[in-house]
Amino acid sequence: MSELNAPKILVVDDSSVIRQTLARKLKDLGACVTLASDGAEGFEKACANEFDLVITDIEMPKMDGYSLCVNLKREERTKAIPVIILSSLDTEKDIEKGFRVGASAYVAKADALNELPETIERILEKASFYKARTILVVDDSVTIRSVVKNALEKAGFKVLAAENGLQAMQILNNHRPDLILSDIEMPGMDGIELCRTVHRNPNLATIPYVVMSTKNDRAIMRRMIQYGATTFLTKPFNLEQLVITVERLLSTHFLLLLKEKERLDLERKMMLASITSLIEALEARDPYTRGHSESVADIVVGMAGFMGTGLDELELLKIAGRLHDLGKIGVPDTILLKPGRLTDSEYERIKQHPVAGATIFAPIKTLTDIVPIILYHHERVDGKGYPEGLKGNKIPFWARATAVADTYHALTSDRPYRKGMDHDKALQIIEEVRGTQLCPDCIDLFLKWAETPKSQKTRCCELPAGLAL
Repeated sequence: MSELNAPKILVVDDSSVIRQTLARKLKDLGACVTLASDGAEGFEKACANEFDLVITDIEMPKMDGYSLCVNLKREERTKAIPVIILSSLDTEKDIEKGFRVGASAYVAKADALNELPETIERILEKASFYKARTILVVDDSVTIRSVVKNALEKAGFKVLAAENGLQAMQILNNHRPDLILSDIEMPGMDGIELCRTVHRNPNLATIPYVVMSTKNDRAIMRRMIQYGATTFLTKPFNLEQLVITVERLLSTHFLLLLKEKERLDLERKMMLASITSLIEALEARDPYTRGHSESVADIVVGMAGFMGTGLDELELLKIAGRLHDLGKIGVPDTILLKPGRLTDSEYERIKQHPVAGATIFAPIKTLTDIVPIILYHHERVDGKGYPEGLKGNKIPFWARATAVADTYHALTSDRPYRKGMDHDKALQIIEEVRGTQLCPDCIDLFLKWAETPKSQKTRCCELPAGLAL
């Protein structure tokens, strides 16, 4: 619980001793605590403020804990707040009633010292997970949509609703839910066609799809499973059963996605370690370009930092910058290190390095986003670049930005055929090719980076250590 960001907890108990004891304990655990002496006061405070959790006793004047729970679950503003009942009433009947009125957990006061901290942390983590999950409910019955939506929102989920498959597809064009609950028989587009359409789309195919139907027909079930359905709920169903099914599917789905992400991250780290060795081998061939890829990567990431680019994209740009010239590994030393002017055939060989680099990375799913940068970083906005002669905005933006960074570092570095020039001369040349070779918008972004003091560049644009290759 210490890792949570100051959860706001409302404690409702008619015993001042218990209220104060709980308040001290919860504050020690990092929570922000509000107190109420009975259910009526607790309900009033819950409606007037935002809380992450309510902990309530049962036996209290004015309004008991069961009634408080019922009232909280009826109100739109408070129905998603998880409730822990903390009571000395701990018979099976008491506990069953607590869960029936909507409590997320039930802890006996005799066990509070040992069980409450762990229960609070578990409930808050669960609530946080649910708040980030969106369920799409598709049913032509207004009543079913309303009842299911209300039950899921009480559990803490965000809910979108559609009356048929066509309306659901319109929603799916703009939103990607974490789970779809769908009826079968609907006008326009039924649940069978919706299921098939969703699972034909690679961007939607991994969403768990739950069928709600009055038809308990094995043939239809098998057909739906073939189209990608995850499970079935037969109407009329118990709403608690519905919520538990959704929770279980999302938890399982989340864990599977997490494991897959961990596997892909490990795979990418191992692959990038191998590629980094190749880059070092490439640059070791030519002392004049040693460190070039790293410098280009730093410049592009610095430029991106001024655009408020997210960490995931910054990481990709860092990788792309470091790998942009990897295709040169197939260029012979006699061409790569030639001190004089290249012949036409030698230049044609050099011009193939973006294609060679893109070919290396195209089969690697985790790096597909960097392929356009590697492939097109030698294109020109006037269409006279290579390998495809793309023009203007048809060249991907970050390929245009990499071209500016690549040009600047090449101009200021020593090469076999010339000495590197100073910063001001390099900027002058870059301005001369504005709108012909290099993108004006990317030049402006580069100049913003170049004119910023080094100390500020570090503060604004440096990647966290964990993102470094």
